[in-house]
Amino acid sequence: MDQKVTEEKRVEATRVVKAPRRSSVKPSKKEKEEENMDEGEMVFVMPGEIIGTTEEFSPGVGTFLHVADIHAASTGVLKVNKKSRIISVVPSTKYPPSIAIGNIVIGAIIGLRESVALVEIAAIKGEGEREFKKVGTAAVHVSNVKDSYCKRLDEEFAVGDIIKAKVLNTENMRLSTAEKELGVMKAQCSNCRTVMVKDDNKLKCPECGRVERRKLSSDYGTGIV
Repeated sequence: MDQKVTEEKRVEATRVVKAPRRSSVKPSKKEKEEENMDEGEMVFVMPGEIIGTTEEFSPGVGTFLHVADIHAASTGVLKVNKKSRIISVVPSTKYPPSIAIGNIVIGAIIGLRESVALVEIAAIKGEGEREFKKVGTAAVHVSNVKDSYCKRLDEEFAVGDIIKAKVLNTENMRLSTAEKELGVMKAQCSNCRTVMVKDDNKLKCPECGRVERRKLSSDYGTGIV
């Protein structure tokens, strides 16, 4: 009888030794991120905001490129797919509004010609997060930059500037920045790409000290649309 009990205990002990142990150590934050590499991260972004670089990601829907920076082209939800390395902005509405004459719009300067500044419109003031019907490239003619004589467009705008403008017509998407509250809302230093700060009626780079001119919105640097 004693021999049989001893044998049963030895078998049970063997089973306990062979049973897999559960680790009490929680996975690290890095390990969790690696496990979820195929899942997208989502955050709220505003038009013109730098959301990444081409060294990190490939630009997706709802973004535009300036040099090596990827910007949000509209207000919405930022989606980052870590597995495919694609970054995009997803609107949160299904039925987009149309741009109308008199609307105040937010956009980025994507090119400068002799008499016009080319603008990619990113948002309509008062529409919040709503995406809108795309209208192609808009333009600010040299005669509509400000309420005084404009000699050179490159002294009023630079590629990459975020501007606030009024829609004059929707046939050829002509815009105006002549009013006081309209104009450049955010600009980067053409030398080091640092966001410039307002210094009287000019802009100064806090990093390299470079001074530049722009047709400034009265709300420059405040984030107020």
